[in-house]
Amino acid sequence: MPDPFRISVMESYLIHNALIVNEGKQFPGSLIIKDGKIAEIFNGQRPASLSLPEGINEIDAGGQVLMPGVIDDQVHFREPGLTEKGDLYTESKAAIAGGVTSFMDMPNTLPKATTLEILEEKYNLAAAKSLANYSFFLGASNDNLEEIRKADPSLICGLKVFTGASTGNMLVSDPLVLEAIFRESPVLIAVHSEDEAIIQANLKSFREKYGDDIPIEAHPLIRSEEACYKSSGMLVTLAKKYKARLHLLHLSTVKELELLDNTIPLSEKRITGEVCVHHLWFDERDYKDLGSRIKWNPAIKTEKDKLGLMEGLISNKIDVIATDHAPHLLSEKQNPYTSCPSGAPLIQHSLVAMLGFYQLGQLSLETIVDKMCHSPAVLYRVSKRGFIRRGYHADLVLVDLDAPWTVAPENILYKCGWSPMESVTFKSRVNMTWVNGRLVFNRGRFDESVKGERLEFDI
Repeated sequence: MPDPFRISVMESYLIHNALIVNEGKQFPGSLIIKDGKIAEIFNGQRPASLSLPEGINEIDAGGQVLMPGVIDDQVHFREPGLTEKGDLYTESKAAIAGGVTSFMDMPNTLPKATTLEILEEKYNLAAAKSLANYSFFLGASNDNLEEIRKADPSLICGLKVFTGASTGNMLVSDPLVLEAIFRESPVLIAVHSEDEAIIQANLKSFREKYGDDIPIEAHPLIRSEEACYKSSGMLVTLAKKYKARLHLLHLSTVKELELLDNTIPLSEKRITGEVCVHHLWFDERDYKDLGSRIKWNPAIKTEKDKLGLMEGLISNKIDVIATDHAPHLLSEKQNPYTSCPSGAPLIQHSLVAMLGFYQLGQLSLETIVDKMCHSPAVLYRVSKRGFIRRGYHADLVLVDLDAPWTVAPENILYKCGWSPMESVTFKSRVNMTWVNGRLVFNRGRFDESVKGERLEFDI
């Protein structure tokens, strides 16, 4: 077989003897990749009479799972301006190794991506550096409504609104501006939903008692259930009033699920919700051992919330699984509570973590593929990605469900060099990742000769 890293850009592949998981089904099958697209899909082996492209690379999957590439709709790759923590090259490389073939990056960089001109500069950076496909959110502020009005829904994934201050402090604090955004935004509105007044009142109380050295266990009490629910309820009311498309990012409480509907298809929903891997994996008991390594905004909360979010995922009240991948230097994470940044890196380990829930009997493979691949594509109207379908971009992942490995510093690819998953042993391993038909990751080896593509959206 030819070396897959010594062939032309428009390479062809026959992947056979795979367990294909796609659109609610799993079946032994084969497929052909040609000209960057999925050319044929077969239930079982390809017909012997079917002619193959000259020089095709044949890969025997050996019964491993073949699924669409993961689309992560919430990452912070830190470029430009914060590249000591991560950048578009390092974090997209980690993404590819984790089976994530497309990402949507947040605007709280330096400078803040609150103008379309700055946004285009980020796209240009990604075109030169990113191994994965990419899109970028325009950031909302108290004074950029004119820029928001000009956003083209076919070219950007959406608008990011912070109602609770987080890294980068892009808080939209003017209620009249917030109402205008919901009334006039031409694109989906994705929101970090926490009530800032409640957070500040809680923080003041704990500061009076502890100063800056607030115990990390207080984090979910400061960024409380009340702060999340009050903000999310207000946003849902606004979305209904103006018939806006609202996506509630990183839900952290079971109470917020009261605001979501599971009685209509995702393609018809105008109010949707997301859960992140860490809110399914950790709960407040983990602060004792992991401390500020698991300090995220919104906070990781109770076991009841963790279990309730999993139920919300299964019942289709929650539509998408993402990471909120947000690297910081480990030295920063060791600061006292009030100067310790929130966020942690996760994208290299998100798919194998979710497959861990499958191996525990808590989620099906079909649900994982739906929530990590299909549903982000449907929700954001991503053009021809997120499914294994003829004519779609060949963004694919081959996963061995029986290949245990342990997360350790030597196999962490994040630029910041650490992970809250260190010492965790996962039973599954991502072996191969294709992006636009190119095998960019093959058992630890990367092909960096061709970069990912800008996502396009159907309107």
